[in-house]
Amino acid sequence: MLEQVKYFEDHVIGEGRQTTGRTITETDFVVHAGHSGDFFPHHLDAEFCKTLPFGQRIAHGTMVFTIGVGLTASVINPVSFSYGYDRLRFVKPVFIGDTIRSKVEIIAVEPMDKRPGFGRVTERLTVTNQRGETVLVADHIYIVERRP
Repeated sequence: MLEQVKYFEDHVIGEGRQTTGRTITETDFVVHAGHSGDFFPHHLDAEFCKTLPFGQRIAHGTMVFTIGVGLTASVINPVSFSYGYDRLRFVKPVFIGDTIRSKVEIIAVEPMDKRPGFGRVTERLTVTNQRGETVLVADHIYIVERRP
């Protein structure tokens, strides 16, 4: 992982980056079900899913979110920390064999009156499939130190 010190004042609306892809496997489904406790048949029962409109198992939204965020975890900024996520949406289903990639783009840079030494940076996470269709969107909020 790359370490990069980037203070609040260094962030610019519109800057971003795109990740490499990752193909979703049946193992991902099983491991995520075990970790989360979500064993709903929509994710694990192939025969049941044949009776549904999509005709196949659908990835856990939380798994797509986790993998999508994980793809972006390539830079460590020691003066920034996650404040959480807002506006998480599962836009389209993801299936076994789909390849997802993530794009992040800064959409807001705001001073924090209640925390004078910090600012808030909001980064839009967009996860797409191999056809370029958006499957997930969320806003990642960071609290970032101001330049000393």
